[in-house]
Amino acid sequence: MESSGTSESITIYYDYQSLLCETKSFTFATFSTTILYFLVFLLSLVGNSLVLWVLVKYESLESLTNVFILNLCLSDLVFSCLLPVWAMGYHWGWVLGDFLCKLLNMIFSISLYSSIFFLTIMTIHRYISVVRPLSSLRVHTLQCRVLMTTSVWATSILSSMPDAIFHKVFPEGCHYSENKWFLTSVYQHNIFFLLSIGIILFCYVEILRTLFRSRSKRRPRTVRLIFTIVVAYFLSWAPYNLVLFLQTLLKLGVIQSCELSQQIDYALLICRNVAFSHCCFNPVLYVFVGVKFRRHLKSLLQHFWLCQQQAPSTPPHSAGAFNYEGASFY
Repeated sequence: MESSGTSESITIYYDYQSLLCETKSFTFATFSTTILYFLVFLLSLVGNSLVLWVLVKYESLESLTNVFILNLCLSDLVFSCLLPVWAMGYHWGWVLGDFLCKLLNMIFSISLYSSIFFLTIMTIHRYISVVRPLSSLRVHTLQCRVLMTTSVWATSILSSMPDAIFHKVFPEGCHYSENKWFLTSVYQHNIFFLLSIGIILFCYVEILRTLFRSRSKRRPRTVRLIFTIVVAYFLSWAPYNLVLFLQTLLKLGVIQSCELSQQIDYALLICRNVAFSHCCFNPVLYVFVGVKFRRHLKSLLQHFWLCQQQAPSTPPHSAGAFNYEGASFY
């Protein structure tokens, strides 16, 4: 399955012993995956572009939550734009050369890590706002917003450097130059993933404790969207990370059953497609969970598609229109 030439940074390339176990054709799986990737790419492009448009036109980027959501959209857009490249790799192998092999895999990893980091920081920020509101008064400045955003992207770039250094073009595709670098990449990603789960669980336990003691009706709404985004992310990526870990056991020879190896291959195909489809989920969540986003989107559609004037109750973006923290899409 994975030897067909796909080039994502966490792709499995088989050794000789693995190939002996592979007896079934994945032609249909390759064809259906290609269709899925292009469909997800189009949906993500449209959905996340609309979210960015609504954020810039109607919302205040003085809100730290809005800044995080904007960066999540950018991360999802970068991720989705690489899906057609991986889809073409299934059919024609890697034809883009060694430089793009390294660069695109690095960009792929940057989008993965940045999503994890932004979701974790969004949760921490919501924890501080709800549980320790007095300590959050100093985090709304422009300098703080720029510093936090820059730090996340810089950390994501540094974490992705091994993917640029250790990827190499082989006849069967763009892969890690040595098996140990693939194992290192999987372990690193799983460590970040598990650490973020631990931090997020702690934050939401404390948030729920505080909300149960509070009589405020607005605070639960300010937590709901971020909680939904986080849950959707981890439900999408947790099974894939688990199957990738099982793949490392195959590489290390801990699992030697050919039947089990093929079952892991099928599981990897399904879980990878679910995980890679996540980049188009967030705009859908904004529509179903975010009351303000639905109102802004309706106003936008009326203006551009129905040729109607915007209602006075939904004025275009102006500085400070929604300047309280937690205003984003709730």
